[in-house]
Amino acid sequence: MVVIGWISWLMLIPLCVGAVIMLLYALAVQGRMHELAEITYRAGAQRNATLIEGLGGFETLKALAAEAPIQRKWEKSAALLARVGAQLRLLSSTASNAWAALSAREAQVARTVLAGRSNKEVAAQLFISERTVKAHLGAVFEKLGVRDRLQLVLRLAASAPPLPSTTTETLT
Repeated sequence: MVVIGWISWLMLIPLCVGAVIMLLYALAVQGRMHELAEITYRAGAQRNATLIEGLGGFETLKALAAEAPIQRKWEKSAALLARVGAQLRLLSSTASNAWAALSAREAQVARTVLAGRSNKEVAAQLFISERTVKAHLGAVFEKLGVRDRLQLVLRLAASAPPLPSTTTETLT
């Protein structure tokens, strides 16, 4: 930063503005993340209470054929936990560098996908099976809170990618 200021102090303006915007965004996201974490805790407690309620009166529930309401409560709380967890992961990934969340191999697969390669081309280039590519992409989708390759490319293009490996540069 000192070198940039030494070259020209005007070059520091976009850098400082960007830092302020990132800080404000992180502060704004922090409140929402706290809310989602609280919802997760409450939903988890509700799910555990439903489990205990169901186990405590299991014989009574069976005798009255009342398993369905307990099962519905369990499924609702599990769905809520999954939905809130996905929102929480998405928010946290937008506030941090997406590449930092990935393992080295996942980042390598993601970089190759970012270059526009198909699963088959990624597999051939990285000397892994297509099934392994799909497994890595599934993990990447989960970690970054995206649903498909287009969202992945948009999400990763917004972050500064790590230095490309020599393996991904060999295929032209």
